[in-house]
Amino acid sequence: MAEIEHRPMALLASPAEAAQAAETMLRRRYTFVAMEEAELIVALGGDGFMLQTLHEMLARGRVCPVFGMNRGTVGFLMNEWRIEALDERLERARAFSVAPLEMKATAVSGEVFRYNAINEVSLLRETRQTAWIEVSVNGRVVLPELICDGVLVATPAGSTAYNLSAQGPILPLSSRLVALTPISPFRPRRWRGALIPDELRISFRVLDPVKRPVSAVADQIEVRDVATVEVCVDRHEALTLLFDPEHALDERIAMEQFQV
Repeated sequence: MAEIEHRPMALLASPAEAAQAAETMLRRRYTFVAMEEAELIVALGGDGFMLQTLHEMLARGRVCPVFGMNRGTVGFLMNEWRIEALDERLERARAFSVAPLEMKATAVSGEVFRYNAINEVSLLRETRQTAWIEVSVNGRVVLPELICDGVLVATPAGSTAYNLSAQGPILPLSSRLVALTPISPFRPRRWRGALIPDELRISFRVLDPVKRPVSAVADQIEVRDVATVEVCVDRHEALTLLFDPEHALDERIAMEQFQV
């Protein structure tokens, strides 16, 4: 079996058939260790599995670089699947630091939840009733009443995901901005969102949480019936993604602006 730069690596694969088959092939050719011993992770799957892997590292409190290979569908956060020359690819890979969002959600009951999000934090109406939400930036109310299906805060890495489908802007990875994007806004009718410096804190207050309940979602983790939500960038939990030079994340994000 081949050794890769003498850096102990763990191998993770999604349950998908293609990912499981790729895992079997890689284990026959390379040496891998348990997650607890790894200094680098190779992840096989799609973007959803990459997010799951990053969240698991945050939960464990032990973060190391991740090199993903696409065995899923879209694979925006993944490199091309190839079994050959993995050692050379890792040696040449470009590292990108991604700072997640921290969400502090307070439920109507008073219970407080804290979760990280790599792509976005979104507030979504739970019923057919539109949500009524007050929006503040660094303690200053900027929208006294946003009537909408929801609103989200997206990182540059996540700006091409849910944010883009909600007509939000694509953010360069080095921009040090987050996108504040409404989802199907009704009032104010002409407001289409804002770009916020990522050192600022964005707060949401649900104006009628009983009649018009709202849930808060940090990537795939949902908190129901929230009263307030605070969102900020958590630079203490920075994550590192590794990419082939020809498929680097910053270039992918930039090129998405020209897709039609």
